[in-house]
Parts: sequence; structure tokens; C-alpha cells
Amino acid sequence: MPTIKIIGLGGSLKPGSASVLALKEALVGAEEAGASVELLELHALDLPMFVPDSKPPEQVHRFVDSVATAAGMVWSSPVYHGSMSGAFKNALDWLELLSKHEPPYLSDKIVGLIATAGGVQGLQAINAMEFAVRSLRGYTHPLTAPLDRAWQLFDKNGAFSDEPTILRLRTIGRGVAEAAKRMSAAR
Repeated sequence: MPTIKIIGLGGSLKPGSASVLALKEALVGAEEAGASVELLELHALDLPMFVPDSKPPEQVHRFVDSVATAAGMVWSSPVYHGSMSGAFKNALDWLELLSKHEPPYLSDKIVGLIATAGGVQGLQAINAMEFAVRSLRGYTHPLTAPLDRAWQLFDKNGAFSDEPTILRLRTIGRGVAEAAKRMSAAR
């Protein structure tokens, strides 16, 4: 069976965000399960605001084409006011360009969910992302990671220092890769 691709989508417009660090840990788990991985950081994607019926620039096409070729994804957003960030939601809105693909949107793709919160509202962002996955016709992995008070999970060098969190994130990545392999084999 060919290697499947798992895309990590996330972060914020701030380089080096906690949500990107969490996403990288999850992608390690996907690699451990034999997937090839691609990290798409929001600040590097430089996506313009989604405008329906507009002519998207090249970076939008690259982003959407990359998602179309993936067997699964892991999403990681910071929590802003109880939900995913506006930049993250904007990236999801550009996935409207997948509506004419066969299959459309995220059909037959599994998506793992991570949210990093400064406070204790991480689960609200997970819930919002789960609704978005369903509306895009994807499937969410049952294990999620709402990381409340995420700033406490790092050492003074900015690396994850909380072993149970690292294990949880890598388990999500492995689970997404393994589920994506099964879904791909069933087609």
C-alpha cells in the first residue's frame, strides 16, 4: 500500500505559537505510524480573506490542492474567545474550492483536533472545529486534545515538557494516520 499523506494545519499568525508546537508533536505520531506528513502553518500560508466567487491567488490553490491530496489531517488552533482563531476559520473557508472535487470537500478524510488555550476554554474550540469537519463532510478522530493553560506545558526553552500531553498528541497523530490508512484501503 502506498504511503498516505497527513497534513497538519494550524497555528496562528504568530510564528512559533503553542498550537504549532502541539501540531508538530501530533505529526511525529503520524510519522511513527508510517505516514508522510506536511505542516501547513497559517502565518506562512499568507491566505487572503475568503471572498465567495473571487479569483483565488496562487497560494490559495497550493493550499487547497495539498489538502485535496491528503488522506487525513490534524488541525490545531489557538483558542480565541471560546472558539478557533479567525485566521484558522478563514483557511477552512477557502476549502470551499473543494466543493467540485470528487469526492467533494473532506469526504473520506479523518481529522484530528487540537486546541491550545491560555485559560480553560479549549474544549469550546474543539467543538467548533468538529462542527466544521462535519460540514466539510469529514470524520473526526474520537481522541482530541483541548490543551487548557497551554503555557504551563512548556519548559523555559519553549519545548513541550509535559509527557502525558506529548503522549496524547502523538496518539492523535498515530490514530489519524492509522484510520486514514484503513479508509484508503476500503476505497
